[in-house]
Amino acid sequence: MPISLLLDVKEKFEVQTYKKPKNRDLHTHIPFSGSPRKHPFENEKFILIADPFTTNTFYYEFKIRDIGFAEELPNITTINGDVISMARIWVKKQSVALRCTPFIVDEIRGGT
Repeated sequence: MPISLLLDVKEKFEVQTYKKPKNRDLHTHIPFSGSPRKHPFENEKFILIADPFTTNTFYYEFKIRDIGFAEELPNITTINGDVISMARIWVKKQSVALRCTPFIVDEIRGGT
């Protein structure tokens, strides 16, 4: 799925942020940062676009039930005024997730 399709989707995935729990165990969760979006096809999953304004970005796909907690990060703004919300999502260790890196298929050129 191309990143441009995900960025064109106007519906962002609203994450309810929590205050940092006092008993947060960093041994049970891993943080991932990016712009959260609703999954286009599956309601029990969401997508986290790692660096939405770069041309060579990737995204993660997580199950919502694997989120331990979330932190709101500062928004990213372009020169044109486009704003994208960012979040740090803490995901349970040993959860199954996907990391997708889109690329253009092209010929491999030799050193000649």
